[in-house]
Amino acid sequence: MARKITGAVVEHTGRDGRTYRSLRFTGYGKRRFESLGPVSRGEAEAELRHVLADLERGVWRPREDAKPPAEPEPMPSFHAYAERWWGLNVGQLAPRTQADYRWRLERHLLPFFAELPLDEVDIDVVERYMAGKVAEDQPLSPRSINMTLTLLSAILESAVERDLISRNPAQGRRRRVREHAPRRTYLDTSAQVSALLSAAGELDDSRTQPAGLHVHRRAMLATFLFAGLRIGELCSLRWRDVDLAAGWLHVGESKTDAGRRRIKIRGALRDELVTVRAQLGDVAPDAYVFATSTGRKPGKENIRNRVLAPAVELASASLVERGYAPLPALTPHSLRRTFASLLYALGEDPATVMSEMGHTNPHLALAVYAQVMGRDPGEKAKLAALVDGDQMADEMAFGEVEAQKAG
Repeated sequence: MARKITGAVVEHTGRDGRTYRSLRFTGYGKRRFESLGPVSRGEAEAELRHVLADLERGVWRPREDAKPPAEPEPMPSFHAYAERWWGLNVGQLAPRTQADYRWRLERHLLPFFAELPLDEVDIDVVERYMAGKVAEDQPLSPRSINMTLTLLSAILESAVERDLISRNPAQGRRRRVREHAPRRTYLDTSAQVSALLSAAGELDDSRTQPAGLHVHRRAMLATFLFAGLRIGELCSLRWRDVDLAAGWLHVGESKTDAGRRRIKIRGALRDELVTVRAQLGDVAPDAYVFATSTGRKPGKENIRNRVLAPAVELASASLVERGYAPLPALTPHSLRRTFASLLYALGEDPATVMSEMGHTNPHLALAVYAQVMGRDPGEKAKLAALVDGDQMADEMAFGEVEAQKAG
């Protein structure tokens, strides 16, 4: 395949302070250089257009006063240039970003683009890559495919800046796979909230736990539901952050400035934390609230897989037995969204919700507000009872279904 005809205006400032311009372009299979002198930018761009047009027609000839063309540099392959790009940039990347970029390169980009010269990576090639990734037997999610395209675009943009290629074919929204908004789940009824907490409590009391090991599942899930913590915030929570006397929970470690906040400890959460503190006995202020058996910070995957997942499974079975639908697929963040919904059930205003959630954008709080405004007043009362720690809340949550069965 013939090398594409490309070119660029190159500028440098001389010792006399004047700006000198020249042309760098590919002509007849070679990279060429043509000096123009201290002409204006517009004059240089016009001359470049003339040169490229002459090359297209096959009538261009080197100027007599042009510098002798150097031997053309071979166009690097994508693999070779990606290695160069990596070497120049890896030192600026955090360890997790390095691992992520390496995965994108080695598992996805290089198997497809490695042997192609940079100037043969065009829009058609990029779109064939996209189509191939979508059609795989076990395809990546659209978001993950787009992450590989973002890295491809960054590498090719660097090649553009070095005048190796004239444009970046991976740039722009059309070079991305369409992403669908994820289904954002949360618990919508008092029956769901009560069932999940009851299931967690049943697992806490199970005699199947190893001797000497007690996982406070119910208290963990209550902290998600009634304080709206992110999973990383819950893992990092220490007893110095829990002021039971004053009734405030302080989040000091968070991913944003707004995330460093204080949250009111309402009745149900206070009961759970008091129970945990009593079971632990004397604890140091720096101790983790939900520490492992060795006193270490709990792991996120353990909370997802050994705390939330079994509680959801048990709660769903209980709900189905009582005549309810099973719980939706839940993550710790689903319970954080539920917290915002519960605050509105208590009559809190959007500003309070935004503050206790640690949001910087009021639209996030208002989006949840719009979802819960249509609730039946009786359901709001049941939710408020759960948050306040009303001992009759479970009976209130299930009483309606039992009454329907009796009818």
